[in-house]
Order: sequence, then structure tokens, then C-alpha cells
Amino acid sequence: MSGESLERYFRMIRDDRRTRPSGRLWCPAADVYRTQDGWIVKVDLAGIKPADVEIKIDDDILRISGSRRDGICGEGVSHYQLETTYSRFEKMIQFPRSIEHASIDRDYRDGLLILRLREEQEQARAAKR
Repeated sequence: MSGESLERYFRMIRDDRRTRPSGRLWCPAADVYRTQDGWIVKVDLAGIKPADVEIKIDDDILRISGSRRDGICGEGVSHYQLETTYSRFEKMIQFPRSIEHASIDRDYRDGLLILRLREEQEQARAAKR
């Protein structure tokens, strides 16, 4: 590699550090548990404010979406190594039957969104039969 090529290579690396990665949609990890009265869903959302999370139910689909933002990288700051994805996310979980009428309790602790979906009594009894 010539001296000029080498210099151009290192210039490209420096320039790359100033730019932010493009926002790609990512899918957080989730665990789903069955309980006697419904479901528990845990979603790994470290670094995301609870207000930035949207939860929607459509028949048997639970859709969790939002965005993780980088509050550090800004004017006068560039990244050296960036492994965390900062962009929009979406997680869709399909259940074996409709959860549209389930009540949802929402908790957020230690970077985990914990949803408790409680089925209506009639729906829960019918599922046990």
C-alpha cells in the first residue's frame, strides 16, 4: 500500500467515526410465560425510556415498538466504538388465541419491560376446557 493510499484509508476511518450509523429497525429479545390467569411478557429494553414504548394489541398479536436514542453522541462528540443499536425497534408476539380483551399491567425495572396480560374470566375458563 502506498503512503497516499494508507493516508486515505486512515482519513476514511476518522471520517466514519464522526457519522452516526443509519437507523435500522431492530428486534429486542423477549420471554413469554403462561400463567393461570393470562400471560407474562418480559422484553429487554435497556436504555429506553418507558414513555418511548408503544404497546398495541390486535386480536392475537402483541406489538411493542419504540426507539432507543443515544443521548451522549452529539455536537463535538464522536464515537470510537459503537455496538449498541440506536434506532427504532419492534417486537411482535403471536399468541394462540385473541388477547384483545386482556387487561395489561405494565412494569419497567432494570431495563426490562414486564407486561402482565390478564384474560377475562370467561376467556380464561374457556381456554382451560
